[in-house]
Amino acid sequence: MFSHRKTVAGLLAAATVAALSACASTAPKADSAGSAGGAANTAGGAGKTFVIGYSQSNNAEPYRAQLNAQLAYYVKKYPDLKLLPITDAHQDSATQVSQVQNFIQQKVDVLIVSPNESAPLTAAVQQACGAHIPVIILDRTVNTDCYTSFIGGDNYDIGKKAGEAAVAALPNGGTVAELQGILSNQPQIDRDKGFRDAIAGHNITIGFHEEAKWLKANATTIMNQWLQQGTKIDLVYGQNDDMALGAILAAQSAGKADQMKFIGIDGLAIPTGGIRAVRQGQMLTTFIYPTGAEQAAKTVEAIVHTQSVGKKQTLQTTQITKDNADAVYQQYDMSTKS
Repeated sequence: MFSHRKTVAGLLAAATVAALSACASTAPKADSAGSAGGAANTAGGAGKTFVIGYSQSNNAEPYRAQLNAQLAYYVKKYPDLKLLPITDAHQDSATQVSQVQNFIQQKVDVLIVSPNESAPLTAAVQQACGAHIPVIILDRTVNTDCYTSFIGGDNYDIGKKAGEAAVAALPNGGTVAELQGILSNQPQIDRDKGFRDAIAGHNITIGFHEEAKWLKANATTIMNQWLQQGTKIDLVYGQNDDMALGAILAAQSAGKADQMKFIGIDGLAIPTGGIRAVRQGQMLTTFIYPTGAEQAAKTVEAIVHTQSVGKKQTLQTTQITKDNADAVYQQYDMSTKS
């Protein structure tokens, strides 16, 4: 049995190397979009419509619902682009792999993927690459360079800025509770590291930290458990606004919301989002994590018309305070756009 397993493992390893080699030879070129895909190579034909498949990791997260709405809006700006119904993996990587493979079978002109997890989606992205379909990776990376463009924020920098805000809020030090996204997600890893690097040497201790998978309900449950332990919490760092808002709900129920500060990330311009929570004084601050939807639509249009696109497009953040909350909300409010 052990020998058999070793043989199977060796075959899998060989297959992986072969797949990587094949992908390396067919990888879409960031500076030569015309080489990226079969259908896209015929770009420029009169009246041609280019079909986009978008694989979303989890529509239940407000950030991703907003991303979907923005992408649909910005794709409409380009008459020759058609966005297929966005698939929802419901935070299940196996489901997302299947959905990506379905888009490949449909021979979409361009594939956009927001990976649920990096490692499980890597092979599927490589399959698209092998099929000469240009791939845009949104927000979360994959473990291959076999894609046309990555678009996303600098999660380490945003986490560091959140940590700097915590230092300013706790000049005498204190105890922080950290609500984490999916632990295997690179954004979670980077937001955690940036925050910890920023608070180092400032007498601030992360007394609690737990995976809440980016979801408000999970965060509320976890925060309730922490509060029941009786340990004083001075500040809650939610790696996204939804988790920070879930913690606020728990703290309010316990009558302790006014005894601590709350920091989030996302800065969504929606009624239940972080910008409004800052404006109303529920959250101390949040940071815009750009969806990349506008840049994705622009990049698709460039790809299908054989124009150069950047291999890596890093989007900048904005800190939300009471002073700029109204202006930023108006800037990103999708309810006024159609």
